[in-house]
Amino acid sequence: MSAAKVRDQLWQAVAEGDEDVAVDILRDALAEGIDDETLLLDVIAGVQEKVGTEWAADRITVAQEHAATAINERAMAALSHRTPESTRAASRRGRVTVSCVDGEWHAFPARLVGETLRLRGWQVDYLGAQTPTPHLIAHLHQTDPEAVLLSGSIPTRLPTAHAAITACQAIGVPVMAGGRAFGPDGRYARSLGADQWAADARGAADALEAGVPRPRAAAVRQVVDDLPHLADQEYTLVTRTRSQLVKQNLRELDNRFPAMRSYTDAQRERTAEDLAHIVDFLATALYVDDPEVFSSFLTWTADILEARTVPVHSLITGLGLLAEQLHDFPRALVLIRQGTTALTEHATRPARGRTTPA
Repeated sequence: MSAAKVRDQLWQAVAEGDEDVAVDILRDALAEGIDDETLLLDVIAGVQEKVGTEWAADRITVAQEHAATAINERAMAALSHRTPESTRAASRRGRVTVSCVDGEWHAFPARLVGETLRLRGWQVDYLGAQTPTPHLIAHLHQTDPEAVLLSGSIPTRLPTAHAAITACQAIGVPVMAGGRAFGPDGRYARSLGADQWAADARGAADALEAGVPRPRAAAVRQVVDDLPHLADQEYTLVTRTRSQLVKQNLRELDNRFPAMRSYTDAQRERTAEDLAHIVDFLATALYVDDPEVFSSFLTWTADILEARTVPVHSLITGLGLLAEQLHDFPRALVLIRQGTTALTEHATRPARGRTTPA
């Protein structure tokens, strides 16, 4: 039995909401000789990625996505408890902490990393989603792990991740960063000063086995030490006026985008949420000084809206209004112009040439 075939079977069980069948599929695969790590990273992780893809394409609802994720998590738990504690203890390498960045609710990738490390013989303190940095630091003082593995899926959590990285290093604990938030090549992990970056759970386990050097004792560094462009204060001012920017943009859209006048209260609420996300991603792009953060979010959002029959033109109109509001912010204006260009080019591509967002 191949991992691909097991993945297809597991997806079917997850899509149908059948937890018992999902667990039985994994047990049968183990009996066929497929190892635990392959089931975790090539089967369960693959199914979870498909769950995200199906939601983005509007083929499953948010409720179905949550139910599928819950079954996948319980299947992973059933798999992880198969190995006796005596066996795990005999091969234990050391102690590490795995945690999501504060504000990050997507805990599934971190859980995969934690379970993979347990299989490799590590004692893992898994702290789950949205761990406040002060609580993370308190835990590190109590446990003195060999490393912290910080997970982030949403780029808007990068400023918080930066604070966590510097706080961990200030007490001598090295940080390995991972997850989509840190960029496909780990560029943001490097710019934020992380000691190491891992592309996936296998990479994280391999890097830990090779050894992550502890950071040298140094004076507490400031944000501008890593990101000197923040001295222009654009990021700070945009984040402080976020609510005002969203409210003003929403009011102006009524005049510039006539279709909004017939929106229901629920549709207006979703529009306000979309505008808030746009401002958040613009602020993040200002923080890391990279237009790709903003442009990639806009094109992904365009695909999401298109799947839900919302015209991309509404996004472009909103960006124009945001540019008017931020006319005194040169870096923000450059990001908005580049984002508008990316959206315009994206809208003219044939549908079959687009990639479905994960």
